[in-house]
Amino acid sequence: MKKKWWHLLLILGCLTFLAGCWDKRELTDLAIVNAVGVDKLENGKFRNTFQIINPGNVAGNQQGGAQTSGIPITVYTVSGRNMLDAARLGSKNVSRQIYYAHANLVVIGEDLAREGLMQLFDVMERDPQFRTTSSIVIAENSTAEDLLKMLTPIDKLPANKITKTLKFTEKALGENMDVSVDDVIRDMVSPGKEPIISGFKIVGNSEEGKGQANLQTTEAAARLQAGGMAIFKEGKLTRWLHGKNARGVLWVQNKVQQTPVNIYWKNNKKPLAFFVIRGKSIIKAKLEKNKPVIKVHIEAEGDIREADIQIDLTNPNIIFQLEKLAEKEIKKEIMATIKMIQKEKTDVFGFGDVIHRTSPKVWKQLKNDWNDVGFPELKVDVDVDAFIRRTGLRNNPYITEVNN
Repeated sequence: MKKKWWHLLLILGCLTFLAGCWDKRELTDLAIVNAVGVDKLENGKFRNTFQIINPGNVAGNQQGGAQTSGIPITVYTVSGRNMLDAARLGSKNVSRQIYYAHANLVVIGEDLAREGLMQLFDVMERDPQFRTTSSIVIAENSTAEDLLKMLTPIDKLPANKITKTLKFTEKALGENMDVSVDDVIRDMVSPGKEPIISGFKIVGNSEEGKGQANLQTTEAAARLQAGGMAIFKEGKLTRWLHGKNARGVLWVQNKVQQTPVNIYWKNNKKPLAFFVIRGKSIIKAKLEKNKPVIKVHIEAEGDIREADIQIDLTNPNIIFQLEKLAEKEIKKEIMATIKMIQKEKTDVFGFGDVIHRTSPKVWKQLKNDWNDVGFPELKVDVDVDAFIRRTGLRNNPYITEVNN
């Protein structure tokens, strides 16, 4: 019996020597990809663009150390018959192993997006290195290659510039939103829901924006800027939404966190600024006369941030009237967007998905021609509740005192 225990202990002791870094990768052997771009060529091949970090030229700038003179990224472009083919052929140009685990951005050229996205994401889902949580954007009026070759001030890594801009503009403006690869895949395969993806565009001289001189002036010759929202139908880009139309979609999708809404008081030409600090939307589906009806309820809570007119903001009745005007403005914006997208015949709001979850039997009758028949004819009721919580650090505007 003792021999058995000794044998067992000996085996367990030997196991401790078997552990090791069997899959180790030395940092000096890795080419760390920060962003991937995909375009389609006229011959049908894919053109992959890899934005690779130059570690020695980034570390000092990123950590607040001494400024370095080198360019923080290197961009390689490779063509192949499919996504994997192009990705593997990239190894011919790089002296290190191409490493995707830190890629946090995927850029799709507009021409390819209009042709269709269905063929792109299979390799991204299967590859154990690639993260489907990476953000995805469409290169508006441009190619993914041109977008990824731009050099940006402040954020030395252009991919970080794009992802951070998406994050902060979604929170502060509500006209763009950060969408991941996983979100797009889920929308494409979900019944009654089509993808919607933010766009990014180049403003200025794109050729000059690719050189280091773009980082050495107070006003860059070219810069990257958040664009519109791309709406899709059956995986193909059909239209761009900008401004209030883009925000109308985000209102419905419960993505508006903060945003300014202009309110016009009586006959004044200058608007008051109602700044939403918390937004919330709830979508429900009901049956009326055996037909589905969508009910959208919006709650918008905020402050008066600008009032350059004569008005008594200490009067509760006036505050109540301003709330009603804000509700009317938000509802008008949302309804205009819904009607526009119904004409496009693509359900980017996910109304079909709500009907599917609420009334599966009804959805079974509608799903085959939902985008072309059911969605364009769908009745949508929008109800908005606006709440003005504060008027800022001042009650009445100083212009009232000056004129009195």
